[in-house]
Amino acid sequence: MNDLKQKLISLVENDLQDIEAALDQNLNPHVEMVRETAGHLIFSGGKRIRPLLNMLCARLCGYTDEFIKKFSTIIEFLHTATLLHDDVVDDAAIRRGKPVAHTIWGAPVTVLVGDFLLARALHIAAETENPKIIKVIAEITESMCQGEIIQLIKKGDIRLTEAEYMDVIQRKTGFLIQGACQTGAILAGAPIDIEKKLSEYGYHIGIVFQIADDLLDYTSDTKELGKTIGTDLKEGKLTLPIIHTLEKADAKDRVWMEKIITGKNFTDNEFKKLIQLMHDTGGIRYCRKIAENHVRDAKKIIASFPQSKTTETLLLIADYTLNRNA
Repeated sequence: MNDLKQKLISLVENDLQDIEAALDQNLNPHVEMVRETAGHLIFSGGKRIRPLLNMLCARLCGYTDEFIKKFSTIIEFLHTATLLHDDVVDDAAIRRGKPVAHTIWGAPVTVLVGDFLLARALHIAAETENPKIIKVIAEITESMCQGEIIQLIKKGDIRLTEAEYMDVIQRKTGFLIQGACQTGAILAGAPIDIEKKLSEYGYHIGIVFQIADDLLDYTSDTKELGKTIGTDLKEGKLTLPIIHTLEKADAKDRVWMEKIITGKNFTDNEFKKLIQLMHDTGGIRYCRKIAENHVRDAKKIIASFPQSKTTETLLLIADYTLNRNA
């Protein structure tokens, strides 16, 4: 994993520096509280996979204009806005190893700063004067909100199906990553078949990203993950590992699991028992298999393009998305 990460970083080091600089330059609303609150999360060690995909897909389609640096910040601003809002809704305590924004500046400021980032993203999209790009960014924003609303409605619902879960993660996570790839192609003026290919690549990466995130809640530790493990379960969020384990567990174990899920105040030993049950029923293995299939499909799409440093990077991102540690 470390070798994979280091190889990927060596390929995108300059791009990552450009993204950091662009984020700093475009987070300038002339209100210091906004910069402080948003910067607390934006500059706290995010992986920048989303804006990076945007830049790489534009480059793959022959786009060389410096504007891509500014445009890529749209993706990170949208992502950060949802995280700020999520942490308030979930009453979270830690994000990326730091206290969440609303514990420092309060919920009203945090929500309003999230709103500002959404508006900033749409403002930059409008600078393209491209109706298709503006529409895609607006649809992404709407879909993310829908995903959060549906997840809120379904909190603690032990009847949540795999299909419903997939719909939520596609809206919450998938559409943003898919849109990052698609808008890169649109900005470059790529033919519609290339745009569709890269959009499909982004779709697969988005699904992998969220499944990997959900697995980390049961396979990582708090220090490595940057947030408290078991948080999803305590917040009543049923993710794929839980859904599959509920389906495969025997009657006795299912009753026990339902008690844990609805009670939310489980002990460390109970959480360890739950993780073991996930392994015993094949829940962890099942999730990885689904994610691996999406990685394979994503790499197949990129393999259809002529080989280059950019395609090599996009292939590595597919592997890294599943195998990352945080």
